[in-house]
Amino acid sequence: MLANWRVLAVEADDAVTDRQGTDMGKIFDNLHLVLGIGLALALALMAGIHAETLNAEAVLRWLHVLFGILWIGLLYYFNFVQIPVMPTVPAELKPGVSKYIAPKALFFFRWAALLTVVTGALLALVKNYIVEALTLRDGFELIGIGMWLALIMAANVWFVIWPNQQRALGLVEADDARKAASARAAMVASRTNTALSIPMLYAMTTYQTLGS
Repeated sequence: MLANWRVLAVEADDAVTDRQGTDMGKIFDNLHLVLGIGLALALALMAGIHAETLNAEAVLRWLHVLFGILWIGLLYYFNFVQIPVMPTVPAELKPGVSKYIAPKALFFFRWAALLTVVTGALLALVKNYIVEALTLRDGFELIGIGMWLALIMAANVWFVIWPNQQRALGLVEADDARKAASARAAMVASRTNTALSIPMLYAMTTYQTLGS
């Protein structure tokens, strides 16, 4: 009898564990919910530690870094993973990338680029050095170079990469020759941004540590 109760207890415990695991799995299945949890945790951290000292500069810097990670992370995904791997993908599987994965990635890629630039500009305005940085005045050369590189990269995203990718992926009408030329142009611009991202990140991060 005692053995039976033990079996029932173990089974009940396993059932609770499975249910908890399923509930937890549902949370992680929902990206928006995960992002909401992350935002709530960040707000709790702000309220708990910096409730009296938090200011616009701190919030803008946090958002600037957050959007920048998304932008550059996707840039590196395209250049380190998608572009090199696509030639090895069987022809019948390529539409899975071009029709579903690439358009979604490009959506977050281009908007993250814009939001990175906007929050960076607002941060420079709050810090009162946007004119000095963009004109490369003494003491602001390094951050200014970083800002100009970021602006060039963002312009590449919106005015070169995205229009050409629309044609290359068949999102807008184009013949095969135009698609091939557009794919090449988008790749060159993306590789240009990859090269520029390295000194840009150095300028941005080093300015915060050593200044110009």
